[in-house]
Amino acid sequence: MNNIQVQHSLDAEEKGLENAEWIEALEYLRREQGEDRSREMLRLLQDHLLKQGVTLPEATLNTPYRNTIPPHQQSGYPGNIELEQKIENIIRWNAMAMVLKANEDGSGVGGHVATYQSAATALEVGFHHWFRKHSESYGGDILMVQAHAAPGIYARAYLENRLSEQQVNNFRRELQSGGGLPSYPHPRRLPDFWQLPTASMGLSTPSAIYQARFMKYLENRGLKPDNGGKVWCFIGDGESDEPEVLGTINMATRENLDNLVMVVNCNLQRLDGPVRGNGKIIQELERSYRGAGWNVIKVIWGSEWDELFSRDRDGLLQARMDLAVDGDYQFYTVSDGHTVREHWIDGDERLAELMKTLNNDEIRVIRRGGHDRKKLYAAFERAAQATGRPTVILMKTVKGEGMGASAEGQNTAHQKKQFSAEERIAIGKRFGIPLTNEQMAKAELYKPAEDSPEAQYLHKHRETLGGYLPSREVRCQRLTAPPLSLFKAAIEGTKREQSTTMAFVRMLAAMLKDKELGKYIVPIVPDEARTFGMESLFKQFGIYSSEGQKYKPVDASSLLPYKEAKDGQLLQEGICEAGAMASFLAAGTAYANFAVPMIPFYIFYSIFGFQRVGDMIWSCADSMAKGFLVGGTAGRTTLNGEGLQHQDGHSHVIASTVPNMRSYDPAFAYELAVIVRDGIERMYQNDENIFYYLTLYNQNYPMPAMPEGVEDGILKGMYRYQKSDSTGQKVHLLGSGSLMQEVLKAAEILQGYGCNADIWSVTSYNELLRQAQQIERQNMLTPEAPEQNYIQQMMADEQGIVVACSDFMKSLPTSVARWFPQPVIALGTDGFGLSESRPDLRDHFEVDARYIAWSALAGLYREGSLRQDVLIQARTELNIPESKSDPVSF
Repeated sequence: MNNIQVQHSLDAEEKGLENAEWIEALEYLRREQGEDRSREMLRLLQDHLLKQGVTLPEATLNTPYRNTIPPHQQSGYPGNIELEQKIENIIRWNAMAMVLKANEDGSGVGGHVATYQSAATALEVGFHHWFRKHSESYGGDILMVQAHAAPGIYARAYLENRLSEQQVNNFRRELQSGGGLPSYPHPRRLPDFWQLPTASMGLSTPSAIYQARFMKYLENRGLKPDNGGKVWCFIGDGESDEPEVLGTINMATRENLDNLVMVVNCNLQRLDGPVRGNGKIIQELERSYRGAGWNVIKVIWGSEWDELFSRDRDGLLQARMDLAVDGDYQFYTVSDGHTVREHWIDGDERLAELMKTLNNDEIRVIRRGGHDRKKLYAAFERAAQATGRPTVILMKTVKGEGMGASAEGQNTAHQKKQFSAEERIAIGKRFGIPLTNEQMAKAELYKPAEDSPEAQYLHKHRETLGGYLPSREVRCQRLTAPPLSLFKAAIEGTKREQSTTMAFVRMLAAMLKDKELGKYIVPIVPDEARTFGMESLFKQFGIYSSEGQKYKPVDASSLLPYKEAKDGQLLQEGICEAGAMASFLAAGTAYANFAVPMIPFYIFYSIFGFQRVGDMIWSCADSMAKGFLVGGTAGRTTLNGEGLQHQDGHSHVIASTVPNMRSYDPAFAYELAVIVRDGIERMYQNDENIFYYLTLYNQNYPMPAMPEGVEDGILKGMYRYQKSDSTGQKVHLLGSGSLMQEVLKAAEILQGYGCNADIWSVTSYNELLRQAQQIERQNMLTPEAPEQNYIQQMMADEQGIVVACSDFMKSLPTSVARWFPQPVIALGTDGFGLSESRPDLRDHFEVDARYIAWSALAGLYREGSLRQDVLIQARTELNIPESKSDPVSF
C-alpha cells in the first residue's frame, strides 16, 4: 500500500470518529435544548456554507424515505381500532358491491374499486376524528375526495342512512326508478351532498387552494367569522402530473393557508401502470412541496417497521429503502414473502440478520403507512395543528388493497370491476362480512342494525364532529337586485365615445359603492386591470393581500397608485388564468360553502377564458357557481394588432355548450346594464343556479340612450333597434357587439341604392337558439298545439332579407337562421386572427360596412328584387372584388 492509500485510509477512519462526535454534539443539543434549537443550529451552519459559496445538493429538499413523525411523537389513538376496522371493512365491501352490481345487468356503466380500497383507512380516520361540519361555533370543513373513490363515500353515506338502498343499487344509473347515484362527485347531480367536483384530473388542487384562500379573504374582510374551517383535499399521486397541481402550490404558501390540508394517496400506480417505476414519487413530491414552503408529512411505513428501525443501528434498513424504487415496491406487493425477503436483502447478510425476526408471512403482510390508523392519525393531528403554512400528507398505500391477488397492486387494478363468485366470497370473508356465501357471490349490500356497536359508533363520532360530511347546505341570505337607475349613466347614454369595457368598469364601480350590494362584489382580474381600465379601483377598494402592503409602491404619489390591503376587495391574480378561474369558482360557490352571497366578476381576455380554462368553466357549471365571466377585448377584428392567439371569434360558440350559462354579446352600455341587473336578480334574488358570460370590446363609439320598451328583447336575445321607412327594398340588418357600428354604417350605404334597413340588435344568439329549441321540443311532444318561438313571433310580418353580422364565427348566427321566415345571410369571422389594423381586419374577414351592404344587395339580386346594373354599380363603388382569398384558409 503506498503512502497516498495509507493517508486516505487514515482520513476515512478519522472522518468516522469526527462524524460520530458531530452527531453526539447535535444529539446533545436536541436533547437539552429541544428540536427548535437543533433546527436553528443546522440552519445557521447551512447559511454559513452558502455565504462561503459552498452549494448544497438537491437532497436537502428530501428527508429520508421513512415516516416524518417518529413513534415517540405519536399521541395515543383516541378511537376503538377494532371497531373502526369492522366499519371500514363493511364500507369497503359495500363500495365494491356497488360497482359489481352496476355492471351485472349488462349496462356496462363501469366504475372503479381499487382507488377507494387504497384510500379507505385514511378517509375513515378523517371521518371518525377530523372532518368537522359547520356549526354555530365552527366554520365547517370542505371535503374533496378522489373522484374514483366516490363509491366508498356513497357506501359510508348508506350506513349513515343518508342514501337509500335503491340509490346505492343504482350507482351510475341516475335515471332508474327510485333514483340513482352519479359516477363521481358532482354537486349538480347531488346538490345536497357533494360540496365540490373533483372529476377533472388536476383541477381539485387549485380549487382547494383557492377555496382555502377565499375563506381567508372573507374572514379578513369581515364577511365570515374567523372561527375555523379547513379544506381537506385528497388526490392521487398520478394526478400530480397534471400541471395545474404543482403549478399552483406556491399560492398556498404565499397566502399562509394553514387551513388547507392536501392528502396525496401514493399508491404508486396510474391508471395503466406505475407512476414512477424508476424513481420515488413520494420523494419527488416532497421536493416540490418542501421547495414551495409546505409542511410535508410522509406516512410511508406501518407500525410493524418501528421495531426494525429501532434495531437498525447502522442505517442498513434506511439505505435499502432509499435505494429501492417504486417499481420494486409495487413488485413486493404482488410477490410472496420469500421472494420479497430475497429481493429486499439483495445478498446483504447484515440485512438478512435484521429481518430474521419476521417470518415470510409477516413480511408479506407488512402494511404501508396509508393503511395504519395510528400513523395516519398522527399525521392528521399534526396537519390540524399546523399554523402559518399549508400541509401536505404523502401517504403510501397499495392500490386495490384487500381485493385479492387478481387486483391488489396489479397494473390492471384500476380497471378491475368484475370478480368471480369465488373471489367475491374470499374478499367478503377477508373483510369479515356476515353474509352467506350465496349473498357474497351476488355482491349483496350489508348494513348492520341501528343498535349494533358499529352503527352506534359511526353515528356518535359524526355527531361529535357536528354532523355528516360531505354535505352541501345552502344557508345563504338572498339579495335584492338593484334598481336599473344604479346604472344611470349607461341608461341615459353619452355622445362622448367610450368602449363597452369602460362602460362596464363604471358600472362595476357603481356596484362596489352601493351600500347594499357593494361588499358582496368580487372583482377578479389576472394581471390585466390596466388593460381593461380598472386601475381606478385599486385606490378606492384595494387589492386583496393577506399580508397587507409592506412597501411603498413606485406610483404612490400618483392619482391611481397600486394599493394592496388585508381587507382589499379586488383579487389581482397575476398571470394565472387557472388561478383566477379557481377564485371565480370559490367566490361563485361561497353562497353554498360559506353562506355568503358573493358576486364575482372575473374580467379576462375573452380568448383566454373558454379556450384556456374551459374545463374549469365546466367545473363551475357542475358546482352551480354564480357570477359573471367577462370576456374583455373581444372579437376577432375589434382587438387590432394582437394577432392569432389573442383575437377571439369563437368563445360564444363554446359558451353555447355550457347548459346553465347565459351568454350575451352587448353592443351598447344600456344593454349591458339591463343584463347585469337581471343576472343579479335571477342568481341572487330568485336563487337560479346559472351564471353569465358577457363579452366587452375596446372600440370607442357613442353610447345611445336606452329606447323605451327594449328590456325584454335585450334579455331574450334580440330587439329592433331602429325601424326604417317602409318604402323601397326592405333589408333587416342584425348586429352584435362592436360590429353594430359597421351595421349602422351599412344601413346608410344601402339608402344610396334605394334600400331601407331595419336594424336589430342581437344580444345573444345562444339565448335565441335555446328558446327556439325549447319550443321545437315542446311542439314535438304536443304537435296538436304548436307554438311559435320568439324569432318567429318577431319576424312573422316582416318582408325582405336578413343579413346577420357578428365578430364571431358564422355558426353563431347560422344556428338560428332556419327559424327566420326570411332568407338569412350570415357574416362572421371564421379563421385565425391576424396582426393588423381594425379596418384591414374587417375587410379581410368581410364584415365591414361595405361587405354588409354588399351582402344585402347580392341577396336582393338573387331574390330578383334588385337590377343587375345597380349591383354592378355597387360593386365598383364599394370596391368589392370578384375573387379573394377565403379568410378561413388564409
